[in-house]
Amino acid sequence: MIAQQAPGAPGSTATWTSSAKDMVGTAIGQGRVWFTVGYGILNEVYWPSCSTPQIRDLGFIIAGDDFWSEVKRVHQYSLTTPSSALPIPKIVHQHERYRLELEIITDPARDVLLIHYHLEGEGLRLYPLLAPHLGGDGDNNYASVTPAGLAAQKNGQYLILSAESGFARGSVGYVGSSDGWQDFSQNGGMHWEYQQAGPGNVAMLGELNRNSGVLALAFSDSAQGAITLANSSLAAGYQEAKRQYAYLWAEWNETVNFPELDKLPKKLSDAVRTSVVVLKTHEGRTFPGSLVASLSTPWGDTHKDPGGYHLVWPRDSVEVGFAMLACGLITEVRALLAYLIAIQQPDGHWMQNNFTDGRPYWQGIQLDEVALPVLFAAKLHEQGLLGEMRGAAVHMARKALAFIAQYGPASPQDRWEENSGINPFTLSVSIAALVAGAKAGFLEECDKQYAIDLADDWNERLESWVYVSNTELDHELGISGHYIRLNPNCHSARFGDVMLRNRNNETINTRALLGMEYLYLVRLGLRKASDKRIQDTTKLVDKQLCVNLPAGPYYYRYNEDGYGEHEDGRAFDGSGVGRLWPLLSGERGHYAAACKQDIQPYLNAILASASTGGMLPEQIWDKESIPERGLLTGRPSGSAMPLIWAHAELIKLIYVQKTGVPIEQLHSVSEHYGQKSLAPRARHWRDNLSCGAVPADRELWIEAQEPFVLHYGYDHWQNIKEQSSQPLGLGLYGVALDVSALAGKTIQFTRRFDAKGWEGRDWSIDIEA
Repeated sequence: MIAQQAPGAPGSTATWTSSAKDMVGTAIGQGRVWFTVGYGILNEVYWPSCSTPQIRDLGFIIAGDDFWSEVKRVHQYSLTTPSSALPIPKIVHQHERYRLELEIITDPARDVLLIHYHLEGEGLRLYPLLAPHLGGDGDNNYASVTPAGLAAQKNGQYLILSAESGFARGSVGYVGSSDGWQDFSQNGGMHWEYQQAGPGNVAMLGELNRNSGVLALAFSDSAQGAITLANSSLAAGYQEAKRQYAYLWAEWNETVNFPELDKLPKKLSDAVRTSVVVLKTHEGRTFPGSLVASLSTPWGDTHKDPGGYHLVWPRDSVEVGFAMLACGLITEVRALLAYLIAIQQPDGHWMQNNFTDGRPYWQGIQLDEVALPVLFAAKLHEQGLLGEMRGAAVHMARKALAFIAQYGPASPQDRWEENSGINPFTLSVSIAALVAGAKAGFLEECDKQYAIDLADDWNERLESWVYVSNTELDHELGISGHYIRLNPNCHSARFGDVMLRNRNNETINTRALLGMEYLYLVRLGLRKASDKRIQDTTKLVDKQLCVNLPAGPYYYRYNEDGYGEHEDGRAFDGSGVGRLWPLLSGERGHYAAACKQDIQPYLNAILASASTGGMLPEQIWDKESIPERGLLTGRPSGSAMPLIWAHAELIKLIYVQKTGVPIEQLHSVSEHYGQKSLAPRARHWRDNLSCGAVPADRELWIEAQEPFVLHYGYDHWQNIKEQSSQPLGLGLYGVALDVSALAGKTIQFTRRFDAKGWEGRDWSIDIEA
């Protein structure tokens, strides 16, 4: 039945596909197309940046007179690549009635994806089934059958699926009502030939003239441009594009310089090669240095989030940047730093995440995302790699360190983007950044000493904020105390509660909330691996957060985590139960390396979590298998895959095994805090961060972000004095008080600000006897 307009508008609610990717890939060249593979078919394809998916998936139906089959649902396939360092997936779908072979590349010279296909099976025909989601959205797409192929457009973006041998016929329709899959489901074959559909959630189906050939999926900002690109790519030839694709990847792989890579066991060297290719694949083309966290949308088959994980997180980017540095990828790390400098906000912070062109998506503030770029720049300085970027890096670091100094040590969000307060991870990278930036000469002299003084004060007080002792958990395990995940209140962590963001706002005692954030204290050189507090916390974490599966030890982010599937396997929908994170096996492995212990169990665990194509997931399923939901014990869950942070963690764990020093650790920081008795010269007081009793052998610095006059006395306002604040450094103003003669006394004070007058309250601080 041939008809002009498909019925059933606008179609069912659009979603993305599963985030469980078998593989990802792209060409190295001027082509701006990225692809993902899952369930043996093409999933989201991105263009013109790796932030913007343009299709949901491209699968295949195979049919004859008495038979039809959708290969994705049969789910009987194998996937191979020519080597661990060459992302050319060859997929073979095997069935008693057919054998379908697919090979996927992108054209290095054009915005075109190519699929080489070959079907064997008597009396069968092949039908590509494509769901366009142009502009990163499945709504309001238009589709049509044209002489050049199956076309779609939306808001000035166009795609076309062309076949080397052409289509015998085609049809477009609305998903769930008049699309090609519904036609086969209802009629057992292709009976509908609708020529146009849209606006809505549309899908396109074509019957190929030949069972062997090449498909071209082209993208452009005009309909004719897409046709021209597809036809020129087909004319130039698939084998030539494949040869160039392989050549450019081989040439790039020559720049990888991981320590003694060829001497590693083949399993590990292959894992490094695959991982470094995954990292490179997630880099933008128009915006070099932009690294999206994952070419996937967690639980994408249940919703239509336009951001997913295909966004740039400064934290994830720097974690990956250190891994790239471990692999000797100097061009990439310099591009990353230049990109981070470019997207820094005027006040010194970075957005929580953004599209590759710099447009913000979520706009939370996380101090670790302010500190890590400084730490990265300081590392490049230590290795002599800044070159003419130094001036821009210095400008970036000054703004970032001023932001940290003025707003730290508490962060509006932690590294898991859920809670405000002080946490060991954010605090450790902030302290390290202050010291590293100062020691690298990034700061002016008037700011340099203040940065070190502030870092030393925060480092000394760290345990007062995020360490507890003699709690119920400690008594159960027979330890003295432990580091907590997060302290939301900036006073003793023995008291108060933390709200669990993904557990319908349930709460847990601050002292009972465990995480692995504290391990960065060792990784960055702020604490010794032999520190009893670190050792005790690790015993507790190994007991409370670790699950030993046959492949090795895996860890939860924290107890009572809610970011994961529900108990019955339903997708995360704002609440759920957190699952095991392979990258945390890497963090625990780093600590094992610092203790001179065997890291192989942690390596084995990470490697065992990989997909068929070597992709590492964000989370794996931790319970009994639920096959009907695709959840198998120890295998990837519905969260992001691949996660470039996980791939970076694997690379860095193998690196620390080879070198003995974490790639993130700076000599300037570890040397500074390696000194045995490093007493801060001052205690820093702010109205949002009380400092408890102050030792009499320290100066007391009373600080604010604007000038003020300090009105103060001691022991019920005796001996009242006034003193004007002075610039301290990094945008802070303060009064430095010598309290050595006030041991055992209490200082009372209030402030009169130049801009707004008296603050309207009194403060008091005890001086230790």
